[in-house]
Amino acid sequence: MSYEEVSRVWMNGRLVDFAEAKIHAFAHVFHYGSAMFEGMRVYKTRSGPAAFRLDDHIERLYHSCKVYRMEIPYSAAEFRDAIFDTIRANGFGDCYIRPVIYRGLGALGVNPFKSPVDVVIGVWKWGQYLGEDAVQNGVDVCVSSWNRMAPNTFPAMAKATGNYLNSMLIKMEAIVNGYTEGIALDNAGRISEGSGENIFLVYKGRLLTPPLAGTILPGITRESVITLARDAGFEVVEQQIAREMLYIADEVFFTGTAAEITPVRSVDRIPVGTGSRGPVTERLQKDFFALLDGEAEDRYGWLTPLPVEARV
Repeated sequence: MSYEEVSRVWMNGRLVDFAEAKIHAFAHVFHYGSAMFEGMRVYKTRSGPAAFRLDDHIERLYHSCKVYRMEIPYSAAEFRDAIFDTIRANGFGDCYIRPVIYRGLGALGVNPFKSPVDVVIGVWKWGQYLGEDAVQNGVDVCVSSWNRMAPNTFPAMAKATGNYLNSMLIKMEAIVNGYTEGIALDNAGRISEGSGENIFLVYKGRLLTPPLAGTILPGITRESVITLARDAGFEVVEQQIAREMLYIADEVFFTGTAAEITPVRSVDRIPVGTGSRGPVTERLQKDFFALLDGEAEDRYGWLTPLPVEARV
């Protein structure tokens, strides 16, 4: 990840210089984590730059804000245009997109209603999230000692910044113990997700993944992989999964906007399958990246071409 090429950031309806993209020290979000965000990607396809499932990401952002009673002061169409404006202003042909809706400078205190809802959109270059060779060679992970939030404590289906304090604990614990990533369990001890990724297991030819009720984020890449897998003839089962399944699974992989589809080669130093990327993971990667590259037909309508004026 590098911010060196970022020149402009969209804030509350206007583009500002990168150095001027600031919030006040007394902003509500700074004290209470009152923000929702999204992560999206623009890919260089054979037909030109295109955003992956842009409208679905925007919809999820609006849903997250609805849970927290935050009204975004722009329509979805205006928000989409603002994203295009930000990409154009930075001259990127492929990039990561990070919109954030947050409570700004108003009144401090847990009550957020006296603070305005502000909007910022940033874009930058971001390669493979879990390492340069992770998509091909996989990553080593551990089961974290930190659980995901229990139901009816924090809304896991909202992509809220505060939820990621839990993710930081999972990630830091993994790193200091020599792993790339951690896998969190839910409050019942069943598999939930990674610190910033959904998770799939392949066992005896079936794909298993935790259900939305398992305190996971409803991942858009997760949903895409389920669609691709079923179309390829694989059985996909959303169910509660015991921790020990990680050790006997034939394959394990993460999904996410940043992680894309990343194989897991070991869990708690126990090799997954053969200890390398498995055939099901590889097939799904092939189908996924062929669509993103434009090699395969976009039969699901997942790609939104950037307007000509936003292309470079």
